[in-house]
Amino acid sequence: MSRIGTRFGQLRTKGHRGLVAYVTAGDPSPERTPEIVWALERGGADVIELGVPFSDPIADGPVIQRASDRALRAGMTLRAVLEIARRVREKSEIPIVLFSYLNPLLRYGFDALACDSVRAGVDGCLITDLSVEEAEEPVARLRAAGLDTVFLAAPTSPPRRLELVSRYSTGFVYLVSRTGVTGERDQLSESVKPLINAMRAITRLPLAVGFGISKAEQSDAAGRMADAIVVGSAFVRAIEQDGPNGEARVEQLARTLKAPLERPL
Repeated sequence: MSRIGTRFGQLRTKGHRGLVAYVTAGDPSPERTPEIVWALERGGADVIELGVPFSDPIADGPVIQRASDRALRAGMTLRAVLEIARRVREKSEIPIVLFSYLNPLLRYGFDALACDSVRAGVDGCLITDLSVEEAEEPVARLRAAGLDTVFLAAPTSPPRRLELVSRYSTGFVYLVSRTGVTGERDQLSESVKPLINAMRAITRLPLAVGFGISKAEQSDAAGRMADAIVVGSAFVRAIEQDGPNGEARVEQLARTLKAPLERPL
């Protein structure tokens, strides 16, 4: 079983829900990203999504777009992201999911990516714009190396697409709580519960809800329905705003968001 599956099994045994934390690799600098990951883990994060900076995002809101721009200007590449994963592994066994758009991975090559990701200590891949209808070959290559593959399901996904997401996902399924781009919101979308119910009917994988969660109240509400929450923009904004103190800020935010997930249901 992968680190991801093991971590969700541990959460299930405790009756807790998980916190999946996204960070853009290389923001605010390649040297500080491992420190930020370790800070998130101290704050209670269970899984890290290590974002590969990309110049033409289609799902990211302005906060993560700015982070990607800063990281690219700092010289980040996919190979450099894998080096960050290696550095994280020097001190941590937290599950790491490589979070990327398709183009950088295609250029790198899926066979080389699979091999190098495992060597770096990466546990899975989430490719945001890989159509699940065209995922069979990339999934086969990644899984052959022992990597989990995570796909997204949205409120607008038809039943056939939900079935394919279930088929090609391992580790967990990422449920997009609303249409549009990433970013903090004031409340959860009403479309979350029907989407969770639809996925529960066809998979036993853990379900993680993301897009818009930034407050303890939202964490509590999502955690009462799903197995985990995914938080990205709130952490990236904390890093952007606090500069030298970003590690302390994200650790405290993680602690705040994790607390409701450890309460008995």
